[in-house]
Amino acid sequence: MQLASSGDSTFPKLRVLISAYGCGPGRGSEPGVGWNWSVQLAQFHEVWVLTPERERSAIDRYPVNDLPRSLHFVHCDLPRWIRPRSPGTTLEYVLHYHLWQIWAYFVARKLHKQHSFDIVHHLTLGAHWKPSLLSLLPAPFIWGPLGGGENLPPSFGSFLSWKGRIFELCRTLIRMLGEIDPLVRITARRAALVLAKTEDTARRARALGSRNVRVFSEAGLPPSELAKLNSFPLPEGGPIRFLSLGRLLHWKGFELGLRAFAKIHQEFQEATFCIVGRGPEQGRLERIARALDISGKVQFCGVLPRTKALEKLSECTVLVHPSLHDSGGWVCLEAMAAGRPVICLDLGGPGTQVTDEVGFKIPAHSPEQCIEGIAQVMRLLANDPSLVRRMGAAARLYVNQQYAYERRALAVMQFYHSYAAKIPTRHPDTCLVERI
Repeated sequence: MQLASSGDSTFPKLRVLISAYGCGPGRGSEPGVGWNWSVQLAQFHEVWVLTPERERSAIDRYPVNDLPRSLHFVHCDLPRWIRPRSPGTTLEYVLHYHLWQIWAYFVARKLHKQHSFDIVHHLTLGAHWKPSLLSLLPAPFIWGPLGGGENLPPSFGSFLSWKGRIFELCRTLIRMLGEIDPLVRITARRAALVLAKTEDTARRARALGSRNVRVFSEAGLPPSELAKLNSFPLPEGGPIRFLSLGRLLHWKGFELGLRAFAKIHQEFQEATFCIVGRGPEQGRLERIARALDISGKVQFCGVLPRTKALEKLSECTVLVHPSLHDSGGWVCLEAMAAGRPVICLDLGGPGTQVTDEVGFKIPAHSPEQCIEGIAQVMRLLANDPSLVRRMGAAARLYVNQQYAYERRALAVMQFYHSYAAKIPTRHPDTCLVERI
Protein backbone atom coordinates (compact mmCIF):
# COMPACT_ATOMS: atom_id res chain seq x y z
CA MET A 1 0.00 0.00 0.00
CA GLN A 2 1.29 3.47 -0.89
CA LEU A 3 1.86 5.78 2.09
CA ALA A 4 1.62 9.52 2.34
CA SER A 5 4.96 11.13 3.16
CA SER A 6 5.75 12.54 6.61
CA GLY A 7 3.39 12.94 9.53
CA ASP A 8 3.20 10.81 12.65
CA SER A 9 -0.47 9.90 12.78
CA THR A 10 -1.79 6.48 11.88
CA PHE A 11 -5.35 5.91 10.74
CA PRO A 12 -7.27 2.79 9.75
CA LYS A 13 -7.69 1.94 6.12
CA LEU A 14 -11.33 2.71 5.41
CA ARG A 15 -13.92 1.28 3.10
CA VAL A 16 -15.33 4.17 1.12
CA LEU A 17 -18.26 4.36 -1.29
CA ILE A 18 -18.09 7.30 -3.71
CA SER A 19 -21.02 8.42 -5.83
CA ALA A 20 -19.67 9.97 -9.05
CA TYR A 21 -22.34 10.74 -11.64
CA GLY A 22 -19.52 12.30 -13.67
CA CYS A 23 -16.30 10.26 -13.71
CA GLY A 24 -13.83 9.76 -16.53
CA PRO A 25 -10.09 9.90 -17.29
CA GLY A 26 -8.56 12.73 -19.28
CA ARG A 27 -11.50 15.07 -18.80
CA GLY A 28 -12.08 18.27 -16.91
CA SER A 29 -14.88 19.67 -14.80
CA GLU A 30 -17.12 17.18 -12.94
CA PRO A 31 -15.89 13.99 -14.68
CA GLY A 32 -12.30 15.02 -13.94
CA VAL A 33 -13.13 15.58 -10.27
CA GLY A 34 -14.85 12.19 -10.01
CA TRP A 35 -11.93 10.41 -11.64
CA ASN A 36 -8.95 12.15 -10.07
CA TRP A 37 -10.27 12.21 -6.54
CA SER A 38 -11.28 8.55 -6.70
CA VAL A 39 -7.87 7.49 -8.01
CA GLN A 40 -6.01 9.52 -5.38
CA LEU A 41 -8.16 8.37 -2.47
CA ALA A 42 -7.77 4.74 -3.52
CA GLN A 43 -4.03 5.09 -2.88
CA PHE A 44 -4.88 4.95 0.82
CA HIS A 45 -8.34 3.40 1.17
CA GLU A 46 -10.48 0.67 -0.35
CA VAL A 47 -12.72 2.67 -2.67
CA TRP A 48 -15.85 1.68 -4.59
CA VAL A 49 -17.04 4.22 -7.18
CA LEU A 50 -20.68 4.16 -8.24
CA THR A 51 -21.02 5.73 -11.70
CA PRO A 52 -23.39 5.55 -14.73
CA GLU A 53 -22.99 3.11 -17.58
CA ARG A 54 -22.03 5.85 -20.02
CA GLU A 55 -18.68 6.19 -18.22
CA ARG A 56 -17.81 2.51 -18.65
CA SER A 57 -16.09 2.62 -22.05
CA ALA A 58 -13.63 5.40 -21.14
CA ILE A 59 -12.82 3.80 -17.79
CA ASP A 60 -12.38 0.33 -19.31
CA ARG A 61 -9.91 1.74 -21.86
CA TYR A 62 -7.69 3.16 -19.15
CA PRO A 63 -4.62 0.94 -18.42
CA VAL A 64 -5.58 -1.10 -15.38
CA ASN A 65 -1.95 -1.36 -14.26
CA ASP A 66 -1.90 2.41 -13.76
CA LEU A 67 -4.75 2.26 -11.24
CA PRO A 68 -4.62 1.30 -7.55
CA ARG A 69 -5.73 -2.26 -6.89
CA SER A 70 -8.03 -0.94 -4.17
CA LEU A 71 -10.15 1.02 -6.69
CA HIS A 72 -13.39 -0.64 -7.81
CA PHE A 73 -15.85 0.79 -10.33
CA VAL A 74 -19.51 -0.21 -10.12
CA HIS A 75 -21.52 0.84 -13.17
CA CYS A 76 -25.27 1.10 -12.82
CA ASP A 77 -28.00 2.86 -14.72
CA LEU A 78 -31.65 2.95 -15.60
CA PRO A 79 -33.07 0.38 -18.02
CA ARG A 80 -32.02 1.15 -21.59
CA TRP A 81 -35.52 1.94 -22.78
CA ILE A 82 -35.75 4.99 -20.46
CA ARG A 83 -32.07 5.92 -20.39
CA PRO A 84 -30.84 8.73 -22.65
CA ARG A 85 -27.61 7.77 -24.32
CA SER A 86 -26.07 11.14 -23.52
CA PRO A 87 -28.32 13.64 -21.74
CA GLY A 88 -28.43 16.72 -23.93
CA THR A 89 -31.10 19.22 -22.91
CA THR A 90 -31.14 20.62 -19.39
CA LEU A 91 -34.50 18.96 -18.66
CA GLU A 92 -33.25 15.58 -19.89
CA TYR A 93 -30.07 15.98 -17.88
CA VAL A 94 -31.83 16.90 -14.62
CA LEU A 95 -34.45 14.17 -15.03
CA HIS A 96 -31.84 11.49 -15.70
CA TYR A 97 -29.76 12.63 -12.72
CA HIS A 98 -32.70 12.37 -10.30
CA LEU A 99 -33.84 8.99 -11.60
CA TRP A 100 -30.25 7.72 -11.52
CA GLN A 101 -29.98 8.74 -7.87
CA ILE A 102 -32.94 6.52 -7.02
CA TRP A 103 -31.53 3.60 -8.99
CA ALA A 104 -28.07 4.07 -7.51
CA TYR A 105 -29.45 4.04 -3.97
CA PHE A 106 -30.72 0.47 -4.28
CA VAL A 107 -27.41 -0.65 -5.79
CA ALA A 108 -25.51 1.13 -3.03
CA ARG A 109 -27.68 -0.47 -0.33
CA LYS A 110 -26.70 -3.92 -1.59
CA LEU A 111 -23.05 -2.91 -1.73
CA HIS A 112 -23.22 -1.63 1.84
CA LYS A 113 -24.58 -4.95 3.06
CA GLN A 114 -21.58 -6.67 1.44
CA HIS A 115 -18.83 -4.26 2.46
CA SER A 116 -20.07 -2.21 5.45
CA PHE A 117 -18.71 1.13 4.28
CA ASP A 118 -17.08 3.43 6.81
CA ILE A 119 -17.75 6.55 4.71
CA VAL A 120 -20.22 7.35 1.94
CA HIS A 121 -19.19 10.32 -0.18
CA HIS A 122 -21.31 12.01 -2.84
CA LEU A 123 -18.67 13.59 -5.05
CA THR A 124 -20.29 14.46 -8.38
CA LEU A 125 -22.41 16.10 -9.48
CA GLY A 126 -21.56 18.78 -7.00
CA ALA A 127 -24.61 21.05 -6.77
CA HIS A 128 -26.31 22.01 -3.52
CA TRP A 129 -29.78 21.86 -5.09
CA LYS A 130 -29.52 18.27 -6.37
CA PRO A 131 -30.18 15.43 -3.92
CA SER A 132 -28.18 12.31 -3.15
CA LEU A 133 -30.17 9.37 -1.85
CA LEU A 134 -26.95 7.77 -0.65
CA SER A 135 -27.37 10.00 2.40
CA LEU A 136 -29.99 7.45 3.54
CA LEU A 137 -27.36 4.72 4.00
CA PRO A 138 -26.41 3.90 7.63
CA ALA A 139 -22.89 5.34 7.37
CA PRO A 140 -21.35 8.82 7.81
CA PHE A 141 -22.24 10.81 4.69
CA ILE A 142 -20.07 13.53 3.12
CA TRP A 143 -21.67 15.78 0.51
CA GLY A 144 -19.55 17.73 -1.94
CA PRO A 145 -17.64 19.81 -2.77
CA LEU A 146 -20.79 21.58 -3.88
CA GLY A 147 -21.32 24.62 -6.06
CA GLY A 148 -24.35 26.36 -7.50
CA GLY A 149 -24.91 28.99 -4.83
CA GLU A 150 -22.96 31.66 -6.66
CA ASN A 151 -25.05 34.62 -7.86
CA LEU A 152 -24.75 37.12 -10.66
CA PRO A 153 -24.07 40.50 -9.00
CA PRO A 154 -27.37 42.44 -9.22
CA SER A 155 -25.84 45.44 -11.00
CA PHE A 156 -24.74 43.24 -13.93
CA GLY A 157 -28.24 42.32 -15.12
CA SER A 158 -28.52 45.22 -17.57
CA PHE A 159 -25.04 44.41 -18.90
CA LEU A 160 -26.15 41.05 -20.29
CA SER A 161 -27.72 40.20 -23.62
CA TRP A 162 -31.40 39.29 -23.55
CA LYS A 163 -30.45 35.62 -23.87
CA GLY A 164 -28.16 35.98 -20.88
CA ARG A 165 -30.93 37.55 -18.81
CA ILE A 166 -33.33 34.72 -19.67
CA PHE A 167 -30.66 32.17 -18.76
CA GLU A 168 -30.06 33.79 -15.38
CA LEU A 169 -33.79 33.91 -14.66
CA CYS A 170 -34.19 30.22 -15.54
CA ARG A 171 -31.12 29.31 -13.48
CA THR A 172 -32.55 31.10 -10.46
CA LEU A 173 -35.95 29.43 -10.82
CA ILE A 174 -34.47 25.94 -11.26
CA ARG A 175 -32.25 26.43 -8.22
CA MET A 176 -35.21 27.66 -6.13
CA LEU A 177 -37.24 24.57 -7.11
CA GLY A 178 -34.30 22.36 -6.18
CA GLU A 179 -33.90 24.00 -2.80
CA ILE A 180 -37.53 23.25 -1.85
CA ASP A 181 -37.20 19.59 -2.94
CA PRO A 182 -37.70 17.47 0.23
CA LEU A 183 -34.99 15.06 -0.93
CA VAL A 184 -32.48 17.91 -1.14
CA ARG A 185 -33.31 19.00 2.41
CA ILE A 186 -33.04 15.42 3.65
CA THR A 187 -29.63 15.15 1.97
CA ALA A 188 -28.48 18.40 3.59
CA ARG A 189 -29.66 17.46 7.07
CA ARG A 190 -28.27 13.91 7.02
CA ALA A 191 -24.81 14.99 5.86
CA ALA A 192 -22.17 14.65 8.56
CA LEU A 193 -20.10 17.13 6.57
CA VAL A 194 -20.83 19.39 3.62
CA LEU A 195 -17.93 20.65 1.53
CA ALA A 196 -18.77 23.83 -0.39
CA LYS A 197 -16.67 25.27 -3.20
CA THR A 198 -17.42 28.85 -2.19
CA GLU A 199 -18.84 30.77 0.74
CA ASP A 200 -21.93 31.58 -1.36
CA THR A 201 -22.79 27.88 -1.62
CA ALA A 202 -21.86 27.31 2.04
CA ARG A 203 -24.52 29.84 3.09
CA ARG A 204 -27.16 28.10 0.98
CA ALA A 205 -26.21 24.68 2.39
CA ARG A 206 -26.61 26.01 5.93
CA ALA A 207 -30.01 27.43 4.98
CA LEU A 208 -31.02 23.94 3.82
CA GLY A 209 -30.28 22.58 7.30
CA SER A 210 -26.70 21.36 7.03
CA ARG A 211 -25.06 21.53 10.44
CA ASN A 212 -21.41 21.22 9.48
CA VAL A 213 -20.23 23.09 6.37
CA ARG A 214 -16.67 23.84 5.27
CA VAL A 215 -15.45 25.81 2.26
CA PHE A 216 -13.20 23.52 0.24
CA SER A 217 -12.50 23.73 -3.49
CA GLU A 218 -12.70 20.56 -5.55
CA ALA A 219 -10.28 21.93 -8.14
CA GLY A 220 -6.87 20.33 -8.51
CA LEU A 221 -4.33 19.15 -11.06
CA PRO A 222 -2.96 15.62 -11.48
CA PRO A 223 0.81 15.04 -11.52
CA SER A 224 1.07 14.67 -15.30
CA GLU A 225 -0.75 17.98 -15.89
CA LEU A 226 1.35 19.79 -13.31
CA ALA A 227 4.57 18.50 -14.85
CA LYS A 228 3.54 19.61 -18.34
CA LEU A 229 2.40 23.06 -17.23
CA ASN A 230 5.45 23.55 -15.01
CA SER A 231 7.65 22.93 -18.06
CA PHE A 232 6.42 26.10 -19.78
CA PRO A 233 9.04 28.88 -19.59
CA LEU A 234 8.04 31.95 -17.63
CA PRO A 235 6.96 34.92 -19.78
CA GLU A 236 9.83 36.85 -21.30
CA GLY A 237 9.88 40.53 -22.22
CA GLY A 238 8.22 41.91 -25.32
CA PRO A 239 4.63 42.89 -26.09
CA ILE A 240 2.16 41.71 -23.51
CA ARG A 241 -0.25 38.97 -24.68
CA PHE A 242 -3.57 38.44 -22.90
CA LEU A 243 -5.55 35.20 -23.10
CA SER A 244 -9.08 34.15 -22.16
CA LEU A 245 -9.98 30.49 -22.42
CA GLY A 246 -13.36 28.83 -21.98
CA ARG A 247 -16.85 28.49 -23.37
CA LEU A 248 -18.12 31.77 -24.76
CA LEU A 249 -21.04 32.17 -22.39
CA HIS A 250 -22.45 35.41 -21.01
CA TRP A 251 -21.51 34.63 -17.41
CA LYS A 252 -17.85 34.02 -18.29
CA GLY A 253 -17.51 37.81 -18.51
CA PHE A 254 -15.28 37.90 -21.61
CA GLU A 255 -16.95 41.16 -22.67
CA LEU A 256 -15.47 42.80 -19.57
CA GLY A 257 -12.00 41.73 -20.68
CA LEU A 258 -12.50 43.05 -24.21
CA ARG A 259 -13.75 46.43 -23.02
CA ALA A 260 -10.84 46.71 -20.59
CA PHE A 261 -8.36 45.84 -23.36
CA ALA A 262 -9.90 48.55 -25.54
CA LYS A 263 -8.96 51.11 -22.89
CA ILE A 264 -5.23 50.29 -23.09
CA HIS A 265 -4.62 49.12 -26.65
CA GLN A 266 -3.72 52.59 -27.97
CA GLU A 267 -1.12 52.96 -25.21
CA PHE A 268 0.30 49.47 -25.89
CA GLN A 269 -0.17 49.03 -29.62
CA GLU A 270 1.76 45.76 -29.79
CA ALA A 271 -0.42 44.12 -27.14
CA THR A 272 -2.75 41.33 -28.27
CA PHE A 273 -5.74 39.47 -26.87
CA CYS A 274 -6.47 35.82 -27.77
CA ILE A 275 -9.82 34.20 -26.97
CA VAL A 276 -9.94 30.40 -27.14
CA GLY A 277 -13.35 28.77 -27.06
CA ARG A 278 -16.72 28.66 -28.72
CA GLY A 279 -20.24 29.40 -27.60
CA PRO A 280 -23.42 31.40 -28.12
CA GLU A 281 -21.73 34.71 -27.23
CA GLN A 282 -19.08 34.50 -29.97
CA GLY A 283 -20.93 36.60 -32.54
CA ARG A 284 -21.74 39.27 -29.97
CA LEU A 285 -18.13 39.40 -28.76
CA GLU A 286 -16.84 39.75 -32.32
CA ARG A 287 -19.25 42.63 -32.94
CA ILE A 288 -18.11 44.31 -29.73
CA ALA A 289 -14.46 43.97 -30.79
CA ARG A 290 -15.25 45.63 -34.13
CA ALA A 291 -17.24 48.41 -32.45
CA LEU A 292 -14.34 49.07 -30.06
CA ASP A 293 -11.90 49.15 -33.01
CA ILE A 294 -9.75 46.37 -31.54
CA SER A 295 -10.65 43.52 -33.90
CA GLY A 296 -7.17 43.71 -35.44
CA LYS A 297 -5.64 43.00 -32.01
CA VAL A 298 -8.12 40.34 -30.90
CA GLN A 299 -7.95 36.78 -32.21
CA PHE A 300 -10.91 34.43 -31.84
CA CYS A 301 -9.40 30.95 -32.10
CA GLY A 302 -12.53 28.85 -31.61
CA VAL A 303 -12.33 25.44 -29.96
CA LEU A 304 -8.85 23.93 -30.07
CA PRO A 305 -7.56 20.45 -29.19
CA ARG A 306 -6.07 20.44 -25.73
CA THR A 307 -2.49 20.40 -27.02
CA LYS A 308 -3.17 23.46 -29.18
CA ALA A 309 -4.96 25.24 -26.34
CA LEU A 310 -1.95 24.64 -24.09
CA GLU A 311 0.28 26.06 -26.83
CA LYS A 312 -1.78 29.26 -26.71
CA LEU A 313 -1.40 29.29 -22.93
CA SER A 314 2.37 28.92 -23.26
CA GLU A 315 2.45 31.84 -25.71
CA CYS A 316 0.42 34.22 -23.53
CA THR A 317 1.61 36.49 -20.74
CA VAL A 318 -1.50 36.88 -18.56
CA LEU A 319 -4.79 35.00 -18.21
CA VAL A 320 -7.92 37.17 -18.10
CA HIS A 321 -10.83 35.28 -16.51
CA PRO A 322 -13.54 37.73 -15.35
CA SER A 323 -16.20 35.09 -14.67
CA LEU A 324 -19.38 36.30 -12.92
CA HIS A 325 -20.42 33.10 -11.12
CA ASP A 326 -17.92 30.30 -11.68
CA SER A 327 -17.77 27.85 -8.77
CA GLY A 328 -14.74 26.03 -10.22
CA GLY A 329 -12.11 27.77 -12.29
CA TRP A 330 -9.66 25.08 -13.47
CA VAL A 331 -8.31 27.37 -16.15
CA CYS A 332 -7.00 29.69 -13.42
CA LEU A 333 -5.10 26.80 -11.83
CA GLU A 334 -3.72 25.73 -15.20
CA ALA A 335 -2.54 29.25 -15.96
CA MET A 336 -0.90 29.61 -12.56
CA ALA A 337 0.80 26.22 -12.89
CA ALA A 338 2.17 27.48 -16.21
CA GLY A 339 3.57 30.54 -14.44
CA ARG A 340 1.00 33.02 -15.75
CA PRO A 341 -0.56 35.65 -13.47
CA VAL A 342 -4.37 35.71 -13.42
CA ILE A 343 -6.79 38.63 -13.62
CA CYS A 344 -10.20 37.59 -12.28
CA LEU A 345 -13.14 39.01 -10.38
CA ASP A 346 -13.38 38.55 -6.64
CA LEU A 347 -16.26 36.12 -7.12
CA GLY A 348 -16.85 32.38 -6.96
CA GLY A 349 -14.14 29.78 -7.32
CA PRO A 350 -11.48 32.04 -8.87
CA GLY A 351 -11.98 34.47 -6.00
CA THR A 352 -11.07 31.70 -3.52
CA GLN A 353 -8.12 30.36 -5.55
CA VAL A 354 -6.26 33.50 -6.63
CA THR A 355 -4.22 35.35 -4.01
CA ASP A 356 -2.61 38.80 -4.12
CA GLU A 357 0.79 37.19 -4.67
CA VAL A 358 -0.21 35.33 -7.83
CA GLY A 359 -2.81 37.53 -9.50
CA PHE A 360 -5.37 40.28 -9.21
CA LYS A 361 -8.95 39.95 -7.94
CA ILE A 362 -11.14 42.84 -9.06
CA PRO A 363 -14.10 43.73 -6.80
CA ALA A 364 -17.38 43.32 -8.69
CA HIS A 365 -19.51 46.33 -7.80
CA SER A 366 -20.60 47.30 -11.31
CA PRO A 367 -19.64 46.50 -14.92
CA GLU A 368 -18.04 49.91 -15.42
CA GLN A 369 -15.98 49.60 -12.24
CA CYS A 370 -14.84 46.07 -13.22
CA ILE A 371 -13.80 47.21 -16.70
CA GLU A 372 -11.79 50.07 -15.27
CA GLY A 373 -10.21 47.80 -12.65
CA ILE A 374 -9.17 45.19 -15.21
CA ALA A 375 -7.77 47.92 -17.48
CA GLN A 376 -5.67 49.31 -14.64
CA VAL A 377 -4.18 45.88 -13.95
CA MET A 378 -3.53 45.28 -17.66
CA ARG A 379 -1.70 48.60 -17.81
CA LEU A 380 0.32 47.78 -14.67
CA LEU A 381 1.46 44.41 -16.00
CA ALA A 382 2.20 45.76 -19.48
CA ASN A 383 4.48 48.37 -17.91
CA ASP A 384 6.29 45.95 -15.57
CA PRO A 385 7.50 42.64 -17.14
CA SER A 386 9.49 41.86 -14.00
CA LEU A 387 6.27 41.89 -11.97
CA VAL A 388 4.76 39.43 -14.44
CA ARG A 389 7.68 37.05 -13.95
CA ARG A 390 7.65 37.35 -10.15
CA MET A 391 3.94 36.70 -9.95
CA GLY A 392 4.21 33.86 -12.44
CA ALA A 393 6.92 32.14 -10.40
CA ALA A 394 4.89 32.60 -7.21
CA ALA A 395 1.78 31.27 -8.93
CA ARG A 396 3.55 28.11 -10.05
CA LEU A 397 4.87 27.42 -6.54
CA TYR A 398 1.48 28.14 -4.99
CA VAL A 399 -0.42 25.71 -7.22
CA ASN A 400 2.15 22.96 -6.73
CA GLN A 401 1.89 23.31 -2.97
CA GLN A 402 -1.86 23.78 -2.62
CA TYR A 403 -3.66 22.35 -5.63
CA ALA A 404 -1.87 19.15 -6.58
CA TYR A 405 -4.47 16.37 -6.39
CA GLU A 406 -2.31 14.47 -3.91
CA ARG A 407 -2.54 17.41 -1.51
CA ARG A 408 -6.28 17.73 -2.02
CA ALA A 409 -6.77 14.01 -1.41
CA LEU A 410 -4.80 14.16 1.84
CA ALA A 411 -7.08 16.93 3.05
CA VAL A 412 -10.16 14.85 2.17
CA MET A 413 -8.68 11.91 4.07
CA GLN A 414 -8.52 14.11 7.16
CA PHE A 415 -12.24 14.76 6.74
CA TYR A 416 -12.91 11.03 6.35
CA HIS A 417 -11.10 10.09 9.51
CA SER A 418 -12.70 12.88 11.51
CA TYR A 419 -16.08 11.23 10.96
CA ALA A 420 -15.22 7.59 10.49
CA ALA A 421 -13.46 7.72 13.89
CA LYS A 422 -16.89 8.01 15.50
CA ILE A 423 -17.72 4.41 14.57
CA PRO A 424 -15.84 1.25 15.61
CA THR A 425 -12.83 0.41 13.42
CA ARG A 426 -13.23 -2.91 11.65
CA HIS A 427 -10.23 -2.82 9.35
CA PRO A 428 -6.81 -3.32 10.94
CA ASP A 429 -4.77 -2.03 7.99
CA THR A 430 -3.30 1.41 8.65
CA CYS A 431 -1.78 4.15 6.57
CA LEU A 432 0.15 7.29 7.39
CA VAL A 433 -1.52 10.63 6.75
CA GLU A 434 0.32 13.92 6.56
CA ARG A 435 -0.96 16.63 8.88
CA ILE A 436 -2.38 19.50 6.84
